[in-house]
Amino acid sequence: MRREPKGTGAEPSTLWGRIASLWAAAFAGLHFYWAVGGDVGLSISAGPLATERPLWFVVAGLWGVGALCLLGALLAWLLARSRLRGVPALLARWLGWGVSALLLVRGIGIEVLLLTNTTHLDTSVSVGQRAWTLALWNPCFIAGGLAFGLATLRSSRHTDAEPRPPSRS
Repeated sequence: MRREPKGTGAEPSTLWGRIASLWAAAFAGLHFYWAVGGDVGLSISAGPLATERPLWFVVAGLWGVGALCLLGALLAWLLARSRLRGVPALLARWLGWGVSALLLVRGIGIEVLLLTNTTHLDTSVSVGQRAWTLALWNPCFIAGGLAFGLATLRSSRHTDAEPRPPSRS
């Protein structure tokens, strides 16, 4: 008997993968919006780079990060699939744990650095940028890291709990 969370239509093993995929797709969309000239939220995220927009920043920091976020959305979608087996499943899980760790370290690490002022960022980070980073960006990175971690955990549990498909002899 399968139990589904009420109102979601998703199996428990795929729910976190879908959430992580949506999170990554949303961040990809935000970076692509900024890459094509949008500026809402960029100045509180990137500081002076938002007004200068050097070519390397637009190419690597906006288009590149947007592309990486799309790959993250694909990874999360793969983690939500129950049919992955063998090396592809192992690779997806390793990447899932890596993305989770990266997002959590980034979110928690920057949060701690800003709250403790250990790096003395007074000259390079504005008060507004610090406030938005503490209140919005870092919690978003932490949420994404948790979503990828739970998607990876659920993926491994789901794959390990299912019987192997019958082999053709």
